[in-house]
Amino acid sequence: MEHPWHDLTPTAGTGDLPGHFKAVIEIPQGSNLKFELDKGSGMLKLDRVLSSAVYYPANYGFIPQTLGEDHDPLDVLVYCTEAIPPMTVCEARAVGVMTMLDQGEPDDKIIAVLSSDPIYGERRTLDDFPQHTLKMLRRFFKDYKTLELKQVEVDQIKPASEADRIIEASLDRYFKARQRGTIKGLIS
Repeated sequence: MEHPWHDLTPTAGTGDLPGHFKAVIEIPQGSNLKFELDKGSGMLKLDRVLSSAVYYPANYGFIPQTLGEDHDPLDVLVYCTEAIPPMTVCEARAVGVMTMLDQGEPDDKIIAVLSSDPIYGERRTLDDFPQHTLKMLRRFFKDYKTLELKQVEVDQIKPASEADRIIEASLDRYFKARQRGTIKGLIS
């Protein structure tokens, strides 16, 4: 069985990294269940049911072979007209990034669109989104851990050029950590 974080290449057939990439979906849009990759097994585990009356505004997952500053795969929100089932691999394109702090640690969220989606696939920049959609995204991340008494600070949403820089850094961080054998769940 392939491990979705370590064995899938991040390169998508629709374009070059860092702007185009594969994403592995953990949580479908509209869900209030927080699934996440079990780093050791590569299986999906239920982390928790969100305690606030909120739901994921987009499909949520990660980019394979990346390592965010929080020591997890780099998070990605994939906008699409449909909910994408968990553990589905899809091709996405970055349109922006939302930088944030979760419990004081950097926890960037790449904002992307499903490349093949007939509606979202045409969106190239954040300016192509209704401003209300981006307000809802920020509000979700401000609120989703409030009742758990966990502190989250949401920064501004930044353009694709900043997303590309963060993706490149996370690809490099993963490569270096893999060479040193310091990645969670990867057998040396």
